[in-house]
Amino acid sequence: MGQVFLWSLLLKIGQYPEFGHFIMIRKGNTAKTLKRKAKNMNDKQISTYAILLAGGTGTRLWPVSRELYPKQLVNFIGEDSLVQSTVKRLTPTLDAEKIRIVCGDEHFHEITRHIREIGVNGKGTVLCEPCGRNTAPAILLAVLTILKEKEEEDAVLCVFPADHVIRDVGEFQKKLKSAIKLADMGHIVTFGIKPNYPETGYGYIEGSKELSEGAFTVKRFVEKPDRETAEKYLRAGNFFWNSGMFAFKASVILEEFKAFHPELLSKMEKILSKPVSGDRQKNNSVTKEDYEQLENISIDYAIMEKTEKGAILPSDFGWSDIGSWKSLYDFLPKDENNNVIDGDVISKDTENCFIMGRERLIATNCISNMVVVETPDSVFVSDIDNSRDVKSVVEELKQRGREEYHSHKTVPLPFTPISLICRVISWKCSSPQT
Repeated sequence: MGQVFLWSLLLKIGQYPEFGHFIMIRKGNTAKTLKRKAKNMNDKQISTYAILLAGGTGTRLWPVSRELYPKQLVNFIGEDSLVQSTVKRLTPTLDAEKIRIVCGDEHFHEITRHIREIGVNGKGTVLCEPCGRNTAPAILLAVLTILKEKEEEDAVLCVFPADHVIRDVGEFQKKLKSAIKLADMGHIVTFGIKPNYPETGYGYIEGSKELSEGAFTVKRFVEKPDRETAEKYLRAGNFFWNSGMFAFKASVILEEFKAFHPELLSKMEKILSKPVSGDRQKNNSVTKEDYEQLENISIDYAIMEKTEKGAILPSDFGWSDIGSWKSLYDFLPKDENNNVIDGDVISKDTENCFIMGRERLIATNCISNMVVVETPDSVFVSDIDNSRDVKSVVEELKQRGREEYHSHKTVPLPFTPISLICRVISWKCSSPQT
């Protein structure tokens, strides 16, 4: 009778959720002994890696974010760049040597410099894509590279965009530990952000049956809704913003790629089987010619919308993808006039504005609900609610052949920022003696 009571007690306090193990309670086992065994199982060391996706260009934060120097390299908040702050919030939980960053070939040196500045060895940490093919190939590249190095098929891999921000790092680390436990059980976990307003700029995930660690099975992914639908999701209580953050076992995600996208898996394995040539740090066995043949597809479409192993972990740690000037404004603290002001700014009768200056004085008078962003070569001014449309400005710059969409007047090269008086790429010598 006492043994049955102890076993029921252990189940009730959640020491063995979903394991499906039958524990033989031997004669002489005390409650203290059983609790110690349960604690040992809870304290199981799970080999865990982080994969940071740093391949975006952040065009909605132009003119600060540009193709050659995208938002993950910018210090919008505090002294650290976004990629640096992402690494820093992971290292209390994960070993820095088990972090891998996937970026575009053109950003390799800057990403490496940024992580070395915070004490992370760049060698082997940064994996290069010769061209962007969306998140599914980027994640698969990292998964197969890690397995090639370590052969840890039972390792848990956590995926994070390198350009998101989180306000409550302590709460994030708690959720990260829960996600690792769920992934170790065989779930493919996505961090679902609890919505606090009817956002129309994010995709949503609907939760269904309850699991352990406060998680739910995934019922469905839904595209960015209109305002009315977003309000309905907010009232329902079981819809969450799709954060693009995941955790899964290496073996589990490979099984799903094999089931749903075997051709992508086969092509990537073939690419990585080639001998490394050139700069080994840049993972140059991956050529542009080969990589362009891979399907351009997100991890949501490739795996998450098809798998039956999906789990959503509701999270509320002050997350933002800062995908626009409006979302950065929403994230940052405001002054007494509800403004976010950074730089040399004089504001008169100005409210509900985001104003950022890099070099020149900015003076505003009698304006509201505006974005004003100044850089040495460009100024962007917009109604704050429509600032996301700056992407169309970037497209116009491309069509006109303007360099401002691609690079800054001052270009940070590896270890030395230099001001480009002439644009060397397009410069032609006017005489043989020059």
